[in-house]
Amino acid sequence: MNVTLLAIAGGMIILGLGSYAGYLLLQVKKQTELQKQHQALAIEKRNATIYDNVNTLCLAGIQGQCDLPEISIRVCIIMDNVQGDERVDFDSEYPALSELYHIVKDMARGDGRQELTKKERMQQNLTRHKAETRLNDAVIEDLKRLQEKVKPLNNQINRSEEHTSELQSPD
Repeated sequence: MNVTLLAIAGGMIILGLGSYAGYLLLQVKKQTELQKQHQALAIEKRNATIYDNVNTLCLAGIQGQCDLPEISIRVCIIMDNVQGDERVDFDSEYPALSELYHIVKDMARGDGRQELTKKERMQQNLTRHKAETRLNDAVIEDLKRLQEKVKPLNNQINRSEEHTSELQSPD
């Protein structure tokens, strides 16, 4: 009888611990799903900021408010930070913008440009000017297509943020 009571007590302890372990596993699963949702929302918000910046840069390039080589550098570097399914392969989708970027990306800018000799600066100016002249119309077309691509994505994410804030706001 003593052994039976010990076996029943042991079984109840094991059952209780098993139930508690199952409960903890369920909580971990819920927490993992919640973390994935928060991470996805953070990526969407970051991408929305990137799209907004790219939209502004595209507009500046299309309107001629900024040099196209500078626009190509900024747009390519910023869009390289897009995460998730919206990543863009610039070499295939925007070839003129990508080509101009690859030509000017290693050229000196700012203070580094001042450290170059006059001959080196003139050589870089000539290379940059030739590329900009040759690719001008194609880069503007690429900027227009890119702007059209990021506008709907930015609007979609903004709507998603509004929906999420509606769900989270206690009324």
